[in-house]
This record gives sequence, C-alpha cells and structure tokens, in this order.
Amino acid sequence: MTDRLYLRHSTDKQTNARQLHALNHLLKSGAPKYEDPATSSRVYAINRSGFRGLLDEAAVGDTIRIADAARLFRSTKDVIQIREVFQRRGLHLRIATGAWSGFDLAADEPQTKLFVTMLAGVLEFQRDMISENTKEGVAAAEAAGKTLGRPAALDEDQAADIVDAYAKGTAVKALARQYNVAPKTIRRVLDAAGARDISYVLEESDGAAIDAEHQEQTPDPEQPHTIDVPGLLAEHLKATETAEIRDALRDGRTIRRGQGYSVRVTAPLALHQATLKQCAALAGGGGAPAVRKAYRTYADRIAAARRKK
Repeated sequence: MTDRLYLRHSTDKQTNARQLHALNHLLKSGAPKYEDPATSSRVYAINRSGFRGLLDEAAVGDTIRIADAARLFRSTKDVIQIREVFQRRGLHLRIATGAWSGFDLAADEPQTKLFVTMLAGVLEFQRDMISENTKEGVAAAEAAGKTLGRPAALDEDQAADIVDAYAKGTAVKALARQYNVAPKTIRRVLDAAGARDISYVLEESDGAAIDAEHQEQTPDPEQPHTIDVPGLLAEHLKATETAEIRDALRDGRTIRRGQGYSVRVTAPLALHQATLKQCAALAGGGGAPAVRKAYRTYADRIAAARRKK
C-alpha cells in the first residue's frame, strides 16, 4: 500500500508551495507526487493529466493524499463522482491537515458520506461568495470608468477585414489560422458585427450584387434529445479528447440507480451517436459483462430516440 500525493494550482501565477509544506513529511518519506499546474478547478479531476496518471499507477489499497479538499473537487457533484471512482478502484482519500485529516473521504459508510457532503457544501459556499465579491468589484470598477478584461486580440481594422472575408466565403478556421487566434475569437468578432445571423449583400469585383439568401443555406440545427448515458460509459468518456462530449457529460444531470448511476444528457442525436461510437471498443468480447450491457442499453436508447424523430 502506497501513499500518493496529488497537487494542483489554478493559474501559472500560483505555486504549490503551501501544498508541498503540508505534505512535506510524506515527500521526505519518498511518496510519489502527481501535479496539475495551472489547471482550473472547473476541469473535472478525471480530465486532468496529472490525476489520470495517478489513477493509472495507483493499486488497490493505496491512499491518495491532498493538502486541502479544493485541490481535488469543487462541488457536491464532484465529491460524489470522485468517491465512486475511488471506491470502485479500492483507493483511500485523505486530507493532510485540518479537521478532516482523520477521515478516509472515500470510505463507504453513512457517517463519512454525510461529512464529505457537508465539506462539499462549504466549498460551494466559499466559491459562491468569491464569485459574488468578484461581481461586486467588477461593477464598482465599471462605475468608476475603468476598462476591464484582457486586451483585445484583434484591432478594429482586423475585425472589419474578418467580417468582410467571412461574408465572401472564408471559413472561420481559415480566418483563425490567418490571424493566429482561436476560432472562438473569430466567432465573437462575427457575432459582434451580426455577420453570422443577418443577410449581407455582397459586391463582386464586377459590381454585381449577390443577395446572401441566394447562397447555400445553413440547415436548421438538430433538435436535442434527452438520453441517459450509463455511468460505466460516462466514466470512460470523461477522458475523451472530444470537447463536445466532455461538456455534455459535465452539464448532464447525475441520476442515482441503486449502486450505479446514469448521466442524463440533453444533446443533438448526432452527438449521442458520436458518444456511442467512442464506446464501441468497450462492447467487444474482452469487455466486462456489465460494460457490454451498458453499451447495449445506451445503443437501444439512441435507437428509440431515432424512431421518434
């Protein structure tokens, strides 16, 4: 049985100094440490590279130790999901210092579950208070005439050129590469100018006007479908590189079902189908029976939703 240390800080302007101090006696004893530097608590623990590395190396009976609870989770939902992962893998979870240091937060007993839920409630309250104070500070700064936010990545002339190029058919990703910015930055510029939701009259080089409605029309977005993703699949998918699937699972509602759970996801049917495809490897003959059953259940739910279209 091994002690494994997990450390995380939110921005590149912060350090792990305080956490290292709290875990110093374990570090001196040779306990391995796993870090996620400059990683927001909004990123679910399973999706952090350092934490994933810890899980890959941890064995049944190992104890994961953290300096404080906020290093690992930020809400009651996070606590419940992380506890389930630890319990399935036979791991223990302890906070190094403070009133909670005597508890194994992954223990499967009612008293511990109550204490952990209370702890998560305190963390959520602290985060909400920080958010409220931040909003009040922003409002006060704006009232004083201060300019807030990061500097604009594109100036007014560049924004105008982007709108013009988009109207003439240049793709968002091509513009992002040309101006060395993220596609979402280009979309913000276009949306600010209304370029993605109104008709433009374009002037060709010969002066002839082309009404935008004569161009190829963008199909209406697909209506979302609410489908429950079995928990065994949801846990596998939290490590997916597809941001749309990660976001859909993160925004879904966890539904408890006896000893297991499902995540109720509302998304276009195409996204559900893409999610199922990423689980196809779990349905093979080498997969556990419970996982194969979960795959079939999700596939049946998607098929039922397709028939209702």
